[in-house]
Amino acid sequence: MIVMAGLLTMMPVGVATVLAAENKTATETPLTAAGNTLVEKYGALLKAAQAEIEKAVPKIDEQRKAAYLQMCEAEKAAEAEAKKRQAVLTANQGAAGMVGHRKNWVSKATTAVAAAQEKLKQAATDDARKAAQTALDKEQQNKAAGEEALKNSEAALEKAKTEEPKLAGALKVAQDALAKAKADTLKAVNDFGLNPFLASDKLDAIFAKYVVLTQATPRGLAEFAQQGAEQAALVEKLLADDVLMVQMVRADGAKAGKVGQAMQIYTAIQKESPKAKEGVLQRLALAVSLEHAVPIAQSNPAAHTNAPAVVDPVKRYLHFEKAFLAGELDPGFKDLTAWDYRMVVYGEEPDAILAWGREMLRNYRPDHISTPDRRWRYVEAVRTEVKFGSGDAQYDLPTQQFFQNIIMNGGVCGRRAFFGRFILRCFGIPVVARAQPGHAALAHWTPDGWVINLGAGWGAGYNGTDLDFLAVTQARKDEKAYPQVQRAKWVGDVLGETRANGFRSGVSGIWNAVALYRQQAIIEEAKAVALAAVGTDIGEANESKVKEIVKTVTLSAEDKQIVVGQDGVITIPAVACSNPTNNTEKIRFMKSYLGGMQLHYNRLAKPETFEYTFEAPAAGKYALSARAVTVSPGQILLVAANEAPTPVEIAVPFTVGLWDKTPPVEVALVKGKNVLHFSRGGTNIKGLTLKDFTLTPAK
Repeated sequence: MIVMAGLLTMMPVGVATVLAAENKTATETPLTAAGNTLVEKYGALLKAAQAEIEKAVPKIDEQRKAAYLQMCEAEKAAEAEAKKRQAVLTANQGAAGMVGHRKNWVSKATTAVAAAQEKLKQAATDDARKAAQTALDKEQQNKAAGEEALKNSEAALEKAKTEEPKLAGALKVAQDALAKAKADTLKAVNDFGLNPFLASDKLDAIFAKYVVLTQATPRGLAEFAQQGAEQAALVEKLLADDVLMVQMVRADGAKAGKVGQAMQIYTAIQKESPKAKEGVLQRLALAVSLEHAVPIAQSNPAAHTNAPAVVDPVKRYLHFEKAFLAGELDPGFKDLTAWDYRMVVYGEEPDAILAWGREMLRNYRPDHISTPDRRWRYVEAVRTEVKFGSGDAQYDLPTQQFFQNIIMNGGVCGRRAFFGRFILRCFGIPVVARAQPGHAALAHWTPDGWVINLGAGWGAGYNGTDLDFLAVTQARKDEKAYPQVQRAKWVGDVLGETRANGFRSGVSGIWNAVALYRQQAIIEEAKAVALAAVGTDIGEANESKVKEIVKTVTLSAEDKQIVVGQDGVITIPAVACSNPTNNTEKIRFMKSYLGGMQLHYNRLAKPETFEYTFEAPAAGKYALSARAVTVSPGQILLVAANEAPTPVEIAVPFTVGLWDKTPPVEVALVKGKNVLHFSRGGTNIKGLTLKDFTLTPAK
């Protein structure tokens, strides 16, 4: 984790760089005379902010700089040695895998020889026997080669086992040396004596003004302000509001530097909702403003040609405000920062689809909302409901939104990760895409830290840059200490350093080094631990190799109470099964948002039947219907009353995640004890949720 100081000799060029960029683009968008005046005004403010910061920044002793550079070189060499030792040990450990591979080779070859021998026995003509003998010779040669290779691999494995302690010891020595080198580098950084400066918020207001003006650029602000008096007033209001500017830059600033547009959105939100002025909702309003400063294209159903082209940021805020106040979001939502909220509100889905996502999961799989495993909460719907495979994507409906089509038809890693991020956003959970070579996964917030779903663990992203993101999330948990990291980066910006967002970002300058080592110190002081990835084995598979533990549930007498009304109508709770009487791999009983309990017939696991035993007040024909939820069309229930030889087919409607009733079918009951036997039919069996059954006497 070395940050080299290749830019130590650079002159302070923060403002010069910004103004040079301004000159290059000055002819792209014509400025009015007033606009040119504003460019000069904002440029002067930027220069003044830079001068004030430069004056206040403590000077670093040259000898201590040299000591830091020496420690960097030592750490670089130690890191290279540790990598080398790790590679040698990993290669040595690969001998065991090669034995397994060659055992598989011999096993398959043995089977092939047996098949060829049988074919030779069955040969009825000379030509057939000759061809069979040739095939047998070939398979026997392959088996002999496999056996020889296995013998060599087993010998190599024995040697590897002998070598492993020595190699592991060498790796341990190299890792210890690397740890010491890192500690020495951190000490060299601490010896700069900058911690008191970084711990002070005295310069935060001027830092914030500098960052806002730098990110927006004087020209960018002028282009916005020259649009009219309202826009100009918004810029002036922002530049006079130190508290708001500090909040903005601590949340990483407006997207693409569109500060004026962010201020316009923020003002519109506060005008629309008085609740957006403080606390959770003020942070949410700020996050929406910063993230939507560049309009986000809205993903609409293909058939909705007149739908808005972009997400309305004010409506996006109001959507989450309403959901939060209604208690529909995750309990942890209230404790998030504006930076966190940005990774909730950025979605391309319409607000109505966000609401649908919450309602669908409450109806269809409420157990995914209540699971205590925060790593899987909400997003477990990908594992249980989103089929792996691209074959059914051709059946996507133009009347449905993208995410509704995904849960209906499944997809490969990309579509599954898309849906996972979507369902997490629905409940207010910060989430990002985490790509890795050849695969798409996601990473999301939990109270215990960020976790990866559906992919390999931290460090498997491109060039390991996901580890830089992880470090930021870990350090940001200490809201009091993290501004020290940002202040060091802002000084680096003022002095013209290339921003290094992590230890893997390449060459940087001294203040970026200070920032990253201070960040690392915060992480170590907090004893932060990276969470292991979950769902790695289903990233590109339909079912997990890890056997799920089926937990029992407690059903009360009220949950299972079968009611016969005065009109003879029989209502049977879906969980009042006489078989099974508790959870199985296929059939799950769970609490219902409608009250009481409900039954879910799982998409995964082997098919099962279920049945109900009850008393009917009178014999005769009854109309049977059920309250059900589906997320895929073509779902069929089969029911047989008592000993009926042929089951009756119930076509369950495609409810798109909402509650609905099945069309009634006729069954014959006897007076007294009856048994309804249920099974599934059709060729596309997916998940199905049931609340209850109603049997109405035929008239």
